Order: sequence, then C-alpha cells, then structure tokens
Amino acid sequence: MNEELKDEIRTFNAKDMLVEMKDMSGSMLDLAYSAVLYSNPEIADEVFRLEQKMHSLVYKLRIAIMLGARNLDDALEFVGILQIASAAEKISNAAGDIAKVATSVDITGYLDREDFEEAILNVKIKPSSVLKDKSLNNLKLETETGMHVLAMKRGSKWIYSPDKNKRLQEDDLIIASGPTEGIPAFCKLATGKEYKVEREKESEVGIKRKWLTEEIADLIADMKNMSELMVGLAYSAVTFYSKEIAREVRELEESMDRMKEELEILVIDAARGITKRSNFEELRGLLHIAWSSEIVSDAAYEIADVVLRDIPLHPVFLASIEESDEIILKMEVKNADIFDRTLKELKVDTRTGMFILAIRRRDGRWVYNPAGDAEIRNGDLLIMRGPREGEAKMREICGAQL
Repeated sequence: MNEELKDEIRTFNAKDMLVEMKDMSGSMLDLAYSAVLYSNPEIADEVFRLEQKMHSLVYKLRIAIMLGARNLDDALEFVGILQIASAAEKISNAAGDIAKVATSVDITGYLDREDFEEAILNVKIKPSSVLKDKSLNNLKLETETGMHVLAMKRGSKWIYSPDKNKRLQEDDLIIASGPTEGIPAFCKLATGKEYKVEREKESEVGIKRKWLTEEIADLIADMKNMSELMVGLAYSAVTFYSKEIAREVRELEESMDRMKEELEILVIDAARGITKRSNFEELRGLLHIAWSSEIVSDAAYEIADVVLRDIPLHPVFLASIEESDEIILKMEVKNADIFDRTLKELKVDTRTGMFILAIRRRDGRWVYNPAGDAEIRNGDLLIMRGPREGEAKMREICGAQL
C-alpha cells in the first residue's frame, strides 16, 4: 500500500463514506435502468465507473473500521456496518450487470415503462420551458412533481448527480426518476406542452413480442418493483430497528425467489419457438434484468438481517442515514382533513416526492407497498422514503409536529 493511500485512510470519515455508498447504490440502479430503457451505452459507462468507485469505498471502509475497533463492543457494532456496506456493494454490482445489457442488446421493445412503479424519464429542455435558466435548487422539482434529476447531457458532455446550483439550459437532455404520476407535470415544465404518451403501433409490438408472453414482461417489472421496495423497507428496518419490517423483507425475499423460478420456467417454455440468434440475445438480456433484481432483493435481506439477528448498530450508521440525500421517515397521521382519503387523492408522491413504503394501522396491522386506493386513517403510522425537501410538506399533510 502506497503512502498516499495510507494518508487517505487515516483521514477517512466513515460516516461520510456510508452516506455516499447508500446514495450511490440507489442512483446506480436508476441510471442502470435508464441505460437499458433508452439503450444508451454512455449511461452504462457511468454506472461502470461508479461501480469501481463503490469497490474502492468498501475496501477503504473495511480498513478504517478494523483500525477503529478498540474492543469487543466496538467490533460487535462495526460488524453491522460492514454487513450493510457489503449489501450496498452487491446492489452496485447488480446495477453494473443491468447496465451491461445496454451495451450488448436492445430490449427496449420488451419493457413497458408504465409497469414500473418508479418511472425513468428522458426529456429535452425546449425553448418554451419554464425550467430554462433556473437552478435545480430553486425549481424544487422533487416536491413539485415528485421527479428527481439523475443526470443531464449538455452538448456531448454528461453531468451525473448534478449539483443543486446547476442551472438548466435549453436543449439539455434530462434523465429523471420518480412516480409515474409525476411524468405529465415534469414533461410540461420541460417542454411547455401537454404530455402525450407515445406508443408503438400494435402491429410493431406484436412483431417484437410474438415469442415473448406478456406474463414474462409483467413478471420482470414486478421483480424490479419489489426489489426496490425491499431496499427501502430494509433501510427502514435498520433506521427504526423494527423486527416487524425486517421480517417483511425476509418474506418478500422468499417471494422473489419463487418469482425467479417461475420466470425461468416461463422463459424456457417461450424459448421453444425461437429460431433467430438475436431473439436469444434479447431473451438473455431480459433474464439478466430479472436475475439482477433478485440479487438486489438478497442485498436488501442482508441489510434487514442486521435487525433480525439483534446486531447492534454503531451511531455512525444512523448518522449516515440522517444525512443521506434520500431520508427515511415515520410519521403519525393526525390531520383529520385527510382521514379516509386515498393516497391517490392526496397525491403524496407528486406533492412531496415521498414514496410510502408501509402503513401501520392503529390495530397494529401493516399494509406494505400500499396502492393508490389505500385510505389514510386516524392514527395511521406512515413509513416513507424520499427527498429531504419533502419532509416539511409531508408533516403539513399529516399534521405532524417537528
């Protein structure tokens, strides 16, 4: 080990690195799916770069933690951090595998973006856009539309995880992620025109999917959605040290295993009618997406396992969760004005950018991944994840005090 690296490790801030690792793994998944959905190798290259950075962070974190363990109690607390860091690395590896698909085959014709609970959008800033010449910080897009800007392309240059002070310009290509319901509002802001869904002609879709059943495509989307839900629930479990939520992650992981087995059987059956090599390559790409989603679910279970095994967490980890770009919140509903109203009516995701992971009813019953028709009731406890800027609006909606 060279002296420069030794000096870097001596000044290593574990909390800052944990914050970066958590935020990076989430961004990598979004970027990887963006690369696949838009068949964009340039975005895939950024995922590969971040994957190498993640490996370096984990390596340095392991050394720093070993140096910081002074006794058995320290070691017991640090082991939980190492387990969660390892899970973040697995998520980044899965993102890298997804991104590889974009460099080898175009499967955009087989993925329906509307099946994804969290949409990934690619839109260009038009001359009539109200976003033009304004900074991301001033626009507050996450609490206005629910959409988060992942990257932007200006000319031939890509800017990933753009700074909040970065001003948008005409012809910037924006990649954003967020709730499907937020797409129309975001597109109108970016283009100055009402959003219209662009669909391929049914005949073209039929040609592309003649050997691929709709059931397979739906199952892949379900696996993606579930794996992302599991990561959010897993971090919620460790943040609030909740065994109830951790056990739900474990059950979902078992469901994911069954979904993977079902998908493999369906794919083998569908492959009987394939004669073209290009179709085999597309099928292989689809399987890689599904397998990577299953790896993400395994990583989520690894995070939740810290709670299930009663592993104590060092305060530095909880501090890193609080400083992350995406925060985890629990909030009791006290505002009578929203009792018996649905999440869809309240437009929580587009108004606040927060994604409701679970609702605990007053009787102790849990509703995980609540649908838009789920009603908010007196005494409900909401578990959610989203941008820091959304907390104040969420407290206003729920009537919760600071």
